[in-house]
This record gives sequence, C-alpha cells and structure tokens, in this order.
Amino acid sequence: MKLNAQWIVGFTDGNGNFHVGISKKRSMVNGVQVLPEFTITQHIKSIHVLYGLKAFLKCGVVKRNRGKDSNIFCYRVRSQDNLLTTIIPFFLEHPLKTRKNQDFLKFRQILLWMEKEEHLSNEGLLKIKNLRSKMNV
Repeated sequence: MKLNAQWIVGFTDGNGNFHVGISKKRSMVNGVQVLPEFTITQHIKSIHVLYGLKAFLKCGVVKRNRGKDSNIFCYRVRSQDNLLTTIIPFFLEHPLKTRKNQDFLKFRQILLWMEKEEHLSNEGLLKIKNLRSKMNV
C-alpha cells in the first residue's frame, strides 16, 4: 500500500493518539517509568493501512490491541529514538490540522525533556505530569 504524507496527516488527525504513560517501576531511577507512544488503531479489516504506515515511516510495530476486542490492531511507536528521529520530524514538516496538533506539540516537549533526562528528577517528572494532564482532553 502506497501512502503519502498528507494522507498520513489526515489519518492521524482522525485516528492517531500521542500518549505518555507514567507507571511505578522500582527498577527505574526515581521508581517511575515514563513511556511515550504514538499509536493508531484499526479493525483487522483495515490492518493493511497499519502495515502501510509502518513501511512508510520505517519504524514501529503492528500488534493486536490487548485487553480489547481481538479484531482491533494498532500501529505503535514507543522507541524514544524513533519518536525523536522519525515521528517528531515528520509531524513538524507535515503539521496536523486538528486540535491533535496541540497534543503533538506537548508530546514533543515531553520527549525533548526526556532526551535531556529531566524525567529522572522529581522536578522534571512533575513538569511532565503537568503537561501530560493537558493532553487528550
């Protein structure tokens, strides 16, 4: 499946999600793991679109969405490196058209803080939590 940048922008505006998970994890420096991810979900009938995204962006995985209907799959990018070097530059060059762009910009800021390892301090973690609370609302 051949996709183009503007189609991906529109599809992401409708179906994409920029999310930052925060969970307790004792093995982490401050006992908390910060997990940014970009996802797009689709019914299995449209799984070819998810593989098209993966081929176009050259990163991420296509997986069955656990805990949900077994017919739902997602394209997901969790690698901080792939998010910083592929996903962020793509959406900076091809901006989203809906309010989702505001979530993207917050997501980007959190990744930039993480790149500077600010998430490893209590102060940095608080900044991330505050900005995250303003996403996807």
